[in-house]
Amino acid sequence: MANMKDIARIAEVSLGTVSHVLNGTAGVREPVRRRVLEVVRSIGYQPSQLARGLRRVQTNVIGMIIPDITNPFFPAVVRGAEDLAFSNGYRLILCNTDNDHSKELAHLNELRTFLPAGLIVIPSNFSDLTAQAQSYRAAGAGVVCIDRLPKGWDGDSVTANNQSGAYRATQHLIKMGHKRLAVITGPLHLTNAEERLNGFKQAVEEAGLELPPEYVQETTFDKQGGASKTKLLLRLIPPPTAISAGNDMIALGVLTAIREAGLRCPDEVSVMGFDDLDIAEITNPALSSVSQSGYQLGMTAARILLERIAGDSGPAKHVVIETSMKIRDSVAVPVLAASPRSARATKIKSKR
Repeated sequence: MANMKDIARIAEVSLGTVSHVLNGTAGVREPVRRRVLEVVRSIGYQPSQLARGLRRVQTNVIGMIIPDITNPFFPAVVRGAEDLAFSNGYRLILCNTDNDHSKELAHLNELRTFLPAGLIVIPSNFSDLTAQAQSYRAAGAGVVCIDRLPKGWDGDSVTANNQSGAYRATQHLIKMGHKRLAVITGPLHLTNAEERLNGFKQAVEEAGLELPPEYVQETTFDKQGGASKTKLLLRLIPPPTAISAGNDMIALGVLTAIREAGLRCPDEVSVMGFDDLDIAEITNPALSSVSQSGYQLGMTAARILLERIAGDSGPAKHVVIETSMKIRDSVAVPVLAASPRSARATKIKSKR
């Protein structure tokens, strides 16, 4: 593999001249600069980012850690961060934790050996980044948390306005005439799940509606969790006429369980999601959802990180991005029958 000494020998210049040309650290006469660059192109030389990092104490690498690469929401977050990082000369290394804190710690420890310029983290379950973040900052690397925050986090962050989004979504269900509302939340030790539940409860309380404890179910942020908790809700007497899901993956499980129970959405049970994934438009029925921009979350986090890398040492930045409503076909006025179950029983009797 060619190195800088080879370039200096072929171009008949000193090693220091090659270094100045490649790093732009000093002026070099134009004919000499062109000769060096021509040799670089002809031998296919690629500078070692690690070697550069050792000289500069950090590389042009930004580490990004996400909890679940299979969740369709997170790739948009990654793309937003990567687009801005790349356009500013930085390269992104992506790590997936599977929502496992021990795996998150392993990634954090290993990424530090790459001397990254900064770190963007969507925390795992039970994450505690305080000590790790202090270590990165001591090495001159910025750290930004997005989407959800570790307990006690006081560093830079970018989140959606989860409580407001859930509040307005629940208000919509109530305005449509629903009085028996249930919610399936994500893990409540995660800040975004807790905030969405708070928004749901706020709207229900303001409307003067009852919310029995069994109408609040907690699960994982995935389709399987949504389906299993929906089966429990549909066995309640009376069952809910509307279910608010903690994210769209949970909502997909809700739609599946409703269909498997022989019920119809939205005629017998309305469903509201959160995230507005691309798939929400093509589910059957099309899913109403709270829309948050994953791309904007990622890009905003990268912007804050680049400002830190450039020398911004001001107080912690906490950016909250507003959400919007996407009303589609999964929400309708509830049927007049006492419950979906009784309505279905009446239909069965009539057939007999």
